[in-house]
Amino acid sequence: MLLNKRISIGYFIRQIKYQIVLIVFFAFLIGFLDDISILNKISIPLSIPALLGTAVSLLLAFRTAQSYERWWEARTVWGAIVNDSRSFIRLVRQFVPELPEESRLVAERQIVWVYALGEALRKQVFSDKVKNYLQSHNITGTNIPNAILDKHSEQIRKIAAEGHISDFKEGQLNEVLMRLCDSMGKCERLKNTVFPRAYSILLHTLIYVFAFLLPFGLEDSQLTVEIVTTIIVPIIFITIEKTAIIMQDPFENTPVDTPMTALAQTIEINLLQMIGEKNIPAKKENDSYFEM
Repeated sequence: MLLNKRISIGYFIRQIKYQIVLIVFFAFLIGFLDDISILNKISIPLSIPALLGTAVSLLLAFRTAQSYERWWEARTVWGAIVNDSRSFIRLVRQFVPELPEESRLVAERQIVWVYALGEALRKQVFSDKVKNYLQSHNITGTNIPNAILDKHSEQIRKIAAEGHISDFKEGQLNEVLMRLCDSMGKCERLKNTVFPRAYSILLHTLIYVFAFLLPFGLEDSQLTVEIVTTIIVPIIFITIEKTAIIMQDPFENTPVDTPMTALAQTIEINLLQMIGEKNIPAKKENDSYFEM
């Protein structure tokens, strides 16, 4: 699901189009002035831009690794949400088999919760499925996913008060509910914790300094090679950095973000099957929010 999502080269070009224009303009300007002005007398050892390029490479490697770690943590958290959603409904069905309506209510609420969580993380307007449920059950608050979990807790307390489950079983259900709440908190932490701005500024500065020094370290006798190299190498660095920037925010509705809608559809299908629902919606192939 994650690896098969097609990402066009055009998407990345659109993300760095202004940097491409700036670097291409600079490369041709330096190449033009190199033949008609005093710039052709300026030369620096190639080892200087090479050393600077090595420093940029190391910083980019760290940035990419940290971004991938955030992306993978988000995917791991949503994997836990999938598993805990199934476990929650399975326990409810096992503990109160004489109350199928209770299982249906819990499953329906859990389905709405996963959709609401994904939409809240992306700062999307809630879908009709979520809106209709919130209105019909009078659920309000600044944190809707948390309010939905509160309804889970109220229902568990009600079932226990009526004597349908023991204290031990109530504790097991609350334990799964706590794991769901913990996963929600992890998602909110990833969403609200940004990568240090100072690091990005440093990396940007080094890339542009490298791009500026590079043509003065190359042979002036091969102008075409000088221009092409001055364009390609900095653009590669910028593309890698932009990839890291996109990956570091796994809930921003980009081609590489966590496919929360697709995962929510998987949970919906699984839970409906578990409660014996016959009218199960077909799963869509792609995440429905992002359009290339």
